[in-house]
Amino acid sequence: MKKFDIPEKYKSSIIGEIKEKRKESDRMKKDFSPSLLEFEGVDFVLARHFGFCFGVENAVEKVYRILDEYPDNNIYLLSQMIHNPTVNEDLLDRGIQFIMDTKGNQHIPWEDITSEDIVIIPAFGTTLEIEKILREKNISIENYDTTCPFVEKVWNRSEKLGEKDYTIIIHGKAAHEETRATFSHSSENGKSIIVKDIKEAKLLAQFIDKQLPKEYFYSFFEGKYSDGFDPYIDLDRVGVVNQTTMLATETHEISQYFKDKMSEIYGEKDLKNHFADTRDTLCYATNDNQKATLELMKEEGDFAVVVGGYNSSNTMHLVELLEQKFGTFFVQNVSRIESKSCINHFDIHKKEELTSDFISKFDTKKLRIIITCGASCPDSVLNQVIEKIVKIVNEA
Repeated sequence: MKKFDIPEKYKSSIIGEIKEKRKESDRMKKDFSPSLLEFEGVDFVLARHFGFCFGVENAVEKVYRILDEYPDNNIYLLSQMIHNPTVNEDLLDRGIQFIMDTKGNQHIPWEDITSEDIVIIPAFGTTLEIEKILREKNISIENYDTTCPFVEKVWNRSEKLGEKDYTIIIHGKAAHEETRATFSHSSENGKSIIVKDIKEAKLLAQFIDKQLPKEYFYSFFEGKYSDGFDPYIDLDRVGVVNQTTMLATETHEISQYFKDKMSEIYGEKDLKNHFADTRDTLCYATNDNQKATLELMKEEGDFAVVVGGYNSSNTMHLVELLEQKFGTFFVQNVSRIESKSCINHFDIHKKEELTSDFISKFDTKKLRIIITCGASCPDSVLNQVIEKIVKIVNEA
């Protein structure tokens, strides 16, 4: 796999050495068992796979190269390049401006941006509507597009589904930049609808055999279906794709549910005419990180720590998994860990940061901490968290 030139500030010699050793001993990536890091007073059980993925490294390399090559230009990002505050804050410090926030709210008016400016498309990709605005302004897109190739793979899969008159069901979060982009591209090729989870998928399936009135569909799925969508007609043939950072198990469950529903209504012999078995469209890194996290759940530990941006979908799903077994602290960087008795961590259910006791309540001779980070988290940030915990564990 290609090696990217990313800034040294995002690297860690310790983490890098661990990754390299695991890679050398497991070239085919068949061993998802964790690594054990032993320190005085604390052991860390570290996931086999974590940190910057291919798409993130690709985006980081391109953006920093653009900054170096065009020091005198106005450089904009459509929104956050990736969902990591450390990286985004550094880009802002380097003079990059964000045109929108992560929800699509405009910070910089389009009329303020000219053909002389550089506009970078982030790793999540963007909508066809925004691409059109940029082209009309004679702003080059191709040279400054950092869209992850695995996101583009989803768009290609959607296009093929649309060409065969399948309705495209997107498993994703409707407000997420990637899902907004995928929905825009898929709607160009065929009827499209977004479902957040298996609960929404089961609700949508009730329109296939007209168990629910159309009015309820238009109310419940408002803003999540393509123009002219008729739930009594357009759910006759379906295929499932996903936001690349969703839980793999849930995407499989959704896909299997629609497959079973179509088989129930139309029979096994006619199934191919009503359900496209697309398999999942998760990226390799999401799959690897989730599998590695499932292996962590086979371990014993006092608690878990997950490091990453609070708005990072893939990181949030790692938290979802680990908290099924462990008390789990979700922190975005080392600054959130203050002392043995104080950690500031994000609650994914309440959607707010909480302050809790950290390690002072543990009277074990040696702590054992389960630890991992998201696909947009730099190795250096994870390393800083590990070092801070070791330091406070061993304070007098």
